[in-house]
Formats: sequence, C-alpha cells, structure tokens
Amino acid sequence: MSDQFTPLDRRAMLKLAAGGAVVGTAFAAGIVTSAAGAVPAATPGADSPRPVRQFRAMWLASVVNIDWPSRTGLGAEAQRAEFEAWLDLAQQLNLNAVICQVRPTADAFWPSPHEPWSRYLTGTQGGDPGYDVLAYQLEAAHARNLEYHAWFNPYRVSMQTNGADLLPTHPAKQHPDWVWAYGGKLYYDPGIPEVRAFVEDAMMHAVVNYDIDAVHFDDYFYPYPSGGLDYPDAHTYATHGGGVPIGDWRRANINALVREMRERIQQVKPWVKFGISPFGIWRNKRTDPRGSDTGGTESYSAISADTWTWVKEGWVDYINPQIYWQIGLTVADYAKLVPWWASVVEGTDVALYIGQAVYKHTSGVFTNPREMADHLEFNKAYPQVDGDVFFSAKDVRRDAAGAITTMAAEHYQSPAIVPVIEHLGGQAPQAPVGVSTERLESGVLQVRWNNLPGSIATSFAVWRVSGPGYAAAELEDARNLLTTVRAVPGVRQQVEFALDSVPEQGWYVVTGYDRLWHQSAPSRAAKG
Repeated sequence: MSDQFTPLDRRAMLKLAAGGAVVGTAFAAGIVTSAAGAVPAATPGADSPRPVRQFRAMWLASVVNIDWPSRTGLGAEAQRAEFEAWLDLAQQLNLNAVICQVRPTADAFWPSPHEPWSRYLTGTQGGDPGYDVLAYQLEAAHARNLEYHAWFNPYRVSMQTNGADLLPTHPAKQHPDWVWAYGGKLYYDPGIPEVRAFVEDAMMHAVVNYDIDAVHFDDYFYPYPSGGLDYPDAHTYATHGGGVPIGDWRRANINALVREMRERIQQVKPWVKFGISPFGIWRNKRTDPRGSDTGGTESYSAISADTWTWVKEGWVDYINPQIYWQIGLTVADYAKLVPWWASVVEGTDVALYIGQAVYKHTSGVFTNPREMADHLEFNKAYPQVDGDVFFSAKDVRRDAAGAITTMAAEHYQSPAIVPVIEHLGGQAPQAPVGVSTERLESGVLQVRWNNLPGSIATSFAVWRVSGPGYAAAELEDARNLLTTVRAVPGVRQQVEFALDSVPEQGWYVVTGYDRLWHQSAPSRAAKG
C-alpha cells in the first residue's frame, strides 16, 4: 500500500467551491498539504508511529515589520496576499497554529476604542488600513483550520523615548504620568494599578469581540536591563510599594497582571486559552535550588517574571519558554532546560510548548544545520512537551542551512492535532455520519460526510485505515492522518485528494473535534 495523496491547488479548489459546482456540498478549505509535496498513506513497518497530538506554530511578528506586513504602506490587498502566503507556509510545514502580533506597541490591529490603529500597518499611527485586520486574519487562519493566537505586548508603548510617534489622543499622551522611558523605548509603568487595569481592558476588548483561540504574551514585562540603570519607578514604588522590597513588589505587579488576565478571560470566554512565552531561564540553581542548571540571565530578577509561580498557581493554560540555545551550550544548555521545564509542568495541567530560535540559524549562531531537528528529537524523551513554536516566520521561510527542511522531513511529515488542555472543559462532538467516497476519472478521490445541524464540531480529521476492522491504535498514529479541515455547520462536507498512484483501494474514517480538540468517536469506515 503506497498511495500518494498529492495536494490540489488551493485557490482552484476555493474557486470551485465558490462556483457551487456541487449543489448542497461545502468544500472544506483544508486541502491536503505537506512540506514534501505529498502525504503518503501509512505503510506498516515503513517507519515508527508518529505522534498525532502536537502543537506546532510559528510567530508572526509585526513590531518594526519583522514578518508582517513586510513594510508599512502596503495596500489592503497586498497585505492580505502576504498574510495568505504565511498561512500557506504554515500548511506546507504541517503546522496547526499561528501566533500573530496584534498589539505591538500600545496600538491595535483592530478598531479599538482604547488605542489607535498600529503604525506598522500604514506607516502612521491611527491610519485606517481599510479593513479589520484582526477579523481578516482570524477568518483566514480558521479557513485553513489553524488555531489563531492573538499576541499582545502589555506595557511597551513606543520604540523611541520621546513619544513623537504617538498621536496627541494616545493614552500615553493623555496620561504622561503613566509612562517612563528606559533603554531607548517608552513603557507603561507596570506599578500603577490604573495602568494595569487599562492595558487589561485594551486587550480584553479583542477577547470579547473576536473569536480568537488564545491570548498570548511574549517575554516583555518590565524591560530587560539596560546599561546598569534601574527603572525610573521610584515615585511609583513610594506611592504603591507598601514597604515590600522593590524586587518583590515589581514581581507582584506582573503576577497581578497575569492572574487578572486569566481570571477575566475565564469570566467571559472560558474556552480561550491564555499562554505566555517567557525568557527560557527562570532562576539558576546557584541562586535558587528549584532553578535550572544554568548560568544565564534570570527572568525572575531581570524582568520581574516569576514564571515558575505562574505555572504552579495555574495562572496560565500553556507556557512556551524561549529555549533559544543550542544543545551543549555551557551557560544555557537546551538539553538541561527542556527537562527542567518538563519538571515544572509535571503534575499540573499547564501545557508546555518549547520556543525555538530559528533566527539563530539565519544569524549563524547555530552552526549545526541539524540543531532544530535535534531539538525536536530530544523533546521526544519528555512526554510533558506538547509541541514547539518557531521564531520567527521570516526565518522559517528563509530556511538557512536547510534547518527547517531537515526538521520538517524528520518530524513534521504528517499533520498533527492540537493537544487537549483538560481544565478548559469542552466535550467531544457527535461522530460524523454519512461518510462516503468516490474516485473520479480525473484521478481524484472525494471523501464526504455530513456535518449535522447543531453540531459542536469546529473541525474534522480524515484518516486512511487498514480496513473496516482497523485497530484503535491506527487513530493514534499520524502516518494515517491525511488532513484536518474546518467544519462548515449543517452541510455535507467534501475533501478532495489527487491520487498519483492507486494500486488498490483503501478505507477512510472521519473524526470530529470541538474547539478545544476533544475527539469524537470515529465514523464508520468507507471504502474508496
């Protein structure tokens, strides 16, 4: 059995769907894709089973136009074309999520009542890009069945210190006592309770009004130390410190932001995940016996980020530490930090995704072209690791030294399904019904099923199995997973696969998933 499932051209498929060539049928947007250009069906004994449940994502950074849009001033059509190309890349690599920066500098990628449009869209802060960027990105990602994690920076206001790039109506201009300059940038003061409430309100507006899958923070809380200078927050500390040591007070300020954000998200949309991607070292063992066997900068003291506490207290749904170092680096060894983070999440229901520094292949810091592939191979020994996130998209595309090609060929040969985070709730939908197949003279295999009205399914997976009496373990092996697609409620859905060679017929099964990825019972197997 060596059928090859070759991707059909996505735009042609969408055009066909829009044309309504098949009455009463909705064509799913998620046509089969893979980095290698084809998705082979499982061949027993050909290789080892592949994990079905993995979180796979890349960061799309917008600050100073790192990834998207590539420059300011692009028209709406050009911006959308660029974004679609990033989603195409995500699908080619069998990723299942994108993490998109939508509030890089106290601004917004959506019409916000709290802050102006981002200057990284049009070149001018407050400039209307002509469309709702967040709404568009969400729709485009979900059409490909990619999770959409909205990435917010809580306290950074401007990439310069004088505020000259801010509108007169910007909150930082209206409340100059809320901000201070440090390290060449402008920041909201995390120690002012009114500031914390405001930035939470600004971010929660997107949570309430958009169907995002997750709220995501990176590693920027208090700024990283610059030139040996302390933060200019002595007045704030005198006003709000309450006699607590200043380091503890600063950590308490960030802890309050993290705790309150999760509480507020849970109150309005308990299914929306809250994740943070912190600096990869919490504390070194020589400082705290609970720390890692490392010798680098500590987020606990350097930026007041007490990440260990966030996990242990359950204030985050996932933690995504930036373990941006190579295996064997003395001061911060990847092979020591992954086990340490695995031990931190052990016994909690906090998911662990590893942040990967693809940009260090581009810069030449990573000299081993197998560094990414070796990282993912190392992760296999730690079942607590639920996936990986790659920084950043432009470096993933650049594929310096073939590092991403090698990694994908060895670890992302098949699609994967996002792991369940149990404490978020949810439930499995009904099993798909009415599964049928048809082989067309054109060499296309169609797999169809009914998405029942009122179903809670938000996506489906299509599998190729050994026969009507297949083993349950076959649905735990990604070699058998052909694709996942977004659900279209209340219609008969259809996916098409181009068959390069079909020596014999196979059997096909469909499973459904709620928005938190609980899997339904499988459909009956259909021969095709």
